Amino acid sequence: MPVTVVVGAQYGGEGKGKVVAHLALADRAQFVVRCGGPNSGHTVELAGLKYELKQVPAGFVNSETRLLLAAGSVIKPSLLLEEIAACGLTPERIGVDVNAAILESFDSQREGELKLRDRFGSTGVGMGSAVNRRVLRAKDVRLAAEVSELRPYLTSVQEELATARTQGASIIIEGTQGFGLSLYHTEEWPYCTSRDTSAGSFLGEVGLGPHDVRVIMAVRTFPIRVGGNSGPLANELSWAEVQKQSGYPHPIAEYTTTTKRLRRVAAFDWSVVLRAIRANTPTFLALHGVDYLDFRDKGVQFVDDLSRHATDFIRELEARTITRVGLIGTGPLPPACRSTPTAVGCGPTSSAWKTRRWAPRCRSTGRSRPAAVALPSPIPASMPSAASTLAERTSPSPTVRSIS
Repeated sequence: MPVTVVVGAQYGGEGKGKVVAHLALADRAQFVVRCGGPNSGHTVELAGLKYELKQVPAGFVNSETRLLLAAGSVIKPSLLLEEIAACGLTPERIGVDVNAAILESFDSQREGELKLRDRFGSTGVGMGSAVNRRVLRAKDVRLAAEVSELRPYLTSVQEELATARTQGASIIIEGTQGFGLSLYHTEEWPYCTSRDTSAGSFLGEVGLGPHDVRVIMAVRTFPIRVGGNSGPLANELSWAEVQKQSGYPHPIAEYTTTTKRLRRVAAFDWSVVLRAIRANTPTFLALHGVDYLDFRDKGVQFVDDLSRHATDFIRELEARTITRVGLIGTGPLPPACRSTPTAVGCGPTSSAWKTRRWAPRCRSTGRSRPAAVALPSPIPASMPSAASTLAERTSPSPTVRSIS
């Protein structure tokens, strides 16, 4: 079974966490590995509770999935232990690589002194400072192996995954941020993050080679950047303009998980997405936010019910990227559609994204066309409430299943 790497095409906030949560359940992933550090996060809803996570992988929604933090990651021990407790995890469920770096309290202070937040829109949590100290092999660098509170969770992620790979285990690598923020590949220097954000680099952080890898690239219909002086954003709009274009009957806006700042938003920009495609060669795309194209697509669960605006956009995206759209985000499900599926068929996956049959939801469907559904339940617990609907494409022509 190929290793799956989930990456972002733009500037973060593309829904990578929702894709990982979906795959952890649908593919019954045995391992989910998170890269990066607490300067980026994701929101996952489970059993009516909302989890805003900056360290624990989104795959925690599957109670049978082993969760790992890679050697290339940066750990804030107090935050990680807080999230572990909130998610009810044990050392059997989650492991931290012995070589992961530790983010110290003075790292954020150093970034404050350098005014990184004002100069580049940095989150200011200290990630850049921690990475800098590690690169310089500074004497004050600590690794996870040196933190007594983390001792129950310590492991060699590379060794665990190397063994699991030889046994054909399902492994998902959860990338962070987006390709447009890559330290090496951004076209907007110095408005970038402190590391590379491409699929190849995430494999390196984890300790796996590039053999037999499936890359899923998350793409937003309306890209975002964090608020403040975070760099150029082509075709920038106000959230009021997005509301007007989409026909949403109420105001809409998004805030970042980490800083709670209002996100900047823009109309779709082909340039950054096409560069991300060339650098990551994704197997397929996960498109989020078709409800921002047209409010009538909010919560849509069936391919044939998508608006003409959405299907035209999908066709153009596939044609210009020469890459299939495999997952489509239609926004939150209405409350009446949030019941747990009565049956979920989850067969083995491949780069072709095998067809799965799901239980009907708000209306019955024929066997010939799979229906779009909300994120199914953790195995065997209840489902993540619909932070989004997940639509899965099963052919090159516009036929959906859902995410957001």
